[in-house]
Amino acid sequence: MKRLFLLPLLLASAGTAQAQQPTPTATVIAVPPLTSPNSGSKGNEMLAIGWQAAELIGADLRQTAELMPLPTSRNEYYSYPEVTAPSFSKWRANGAKALVTGFVQSRSDGRLTVGCYVYDLEKGRELMRKGFVISPSDWRRAAHKCSGLAYTAITGAPGIFDTRIVYVAESGVGDARTKRIAIMDSDGGGHRYLTGPEAMVLTPRLAPKSEQLAYVSFMGGAPHVRIRDLDGANDRPLLQQGTMSFAPRYSPDGRTIVVSVSLNGNTDLYAVSSAGGPSRRLSTAPGIDTAASFSPDGSKIVFESDRGGSQQLYVMNADGSGQRRISFGGGWYASPQWSPDGEWIAFTRRGQDGRRIGIMKPDGTGERLLTRGTADEGPAWAASSREIIFQHANASGRPGLYRVTLDGSEPRQVTIPQDGSDPDWSGVAE
Repeated sequence: MKRLFLLPLLLASAGTAQAQQPTPTATVIAVPPLTSPNSGSKGNEMLAIGWQAAELIGADLRQTAELMPLPTSRNEYYSYPEVTAPSFSKWRANGAKALVTGFVQSRSDGRLTVGCYVYDLEKGRELMRKGFVISPSDWRRAAHKCSGLAYTAITGAPGIFDTRIVYVAESGVGDARTKRIAIMDSDGGGHRYLTGPEAMVLTPRLAPKSEQLAYVSFMGGAPHVRIRDLDGANDRPLLQQGTMSFAPRYSPDGRTIVVSVSLNGNTDLYAVSSAGGPSRRLSTAPGIDTAASFSPDGSKIVFESDRGGSQQLYVMNADGSGQRRISFGGGWYASPQWSPDGEWIAFTRRGQDGRRIGIMKPDGTGERLLTRGTADEGPAWAASSREIIFQHANASGRPGLYRVTLDGSEPRQVTIPQDGSDPDWSGVAE
């Protein structure tokens, strides 16, 4: 979607993985086909888009544990006036506790207006509404935003449906194995490759607004961090040529990238403007400091370091002061990432039982493991802070992507065209 406009009149208040099993307390929600105020052949065209949008909304919500959408039926037609004045008793009779309605309207300029409304059927009141002006080809993204509106209205957490997942796509065997950066929507749609097979790549990391990407490239032989726009433009090294750098991560405002720089036998953390320029050293301890991640407010950074003899997690202020260790559970800790709500830090723990994904509080308390595999690593948070995507290697050593919720339920495999590693999950796009 090149541009997505909020429709002022509608701003009144208020796939990829196997379906998540809803909890016994999941809210049942009705998702009938979106209607249209248009008539004639144009109206039929809009109703067809509304049907597809409703099916996609249902598929989105079916991936969650908190919501349980009823099957969408073409017989559940409602008139355009009912969008803002639904018959609550009608939908309650179906066993639903919540309702998503909306419309698709053709405009004289060739674009579409899509409106989405969420209702609490038990209390008979509107929870939220939102509208968009889009090109006809962007109906999928508008539907994802409607899904997110419903999820937020009912759970209070951000919806993850209008988000992107970036990862390293791996194919081939032996010396012919290639690694490219791929990106897709959270439901697997819009899959495409951002880099070619010419040079090996690692750790792609999306900027907060998903307009830019930082990654590690072996172009020229040595690993170094590069940044590029998602449309492929402005691909360039972050630091001056010849600097060995890796493990990039954006600050919450997107203005700063923290990277690890290897210099004179030591590897430390440096802060660099995402627009380029001089770097600022944040750590000086002997050993390897890497895999930094900002807190949501940008005031602190969690990272891994072997300064004490084994890989452990440390937290410091964003200026490098106040460094302190937070992992004490035994084993080796790596690849930390702060959750978007600031409540948790996800990590990889390596011990006698292999590598597993876990979470802990920022002060190191409340540690628990979410996965039971022996080769799980590289966690990345969903925008909701309720789910994590990570890399899992099967018995043959081939890496794939999986998603797990914080309740530690069975991870769900993400369907991708080839092997995949090093995932990162974007925030909610504007």
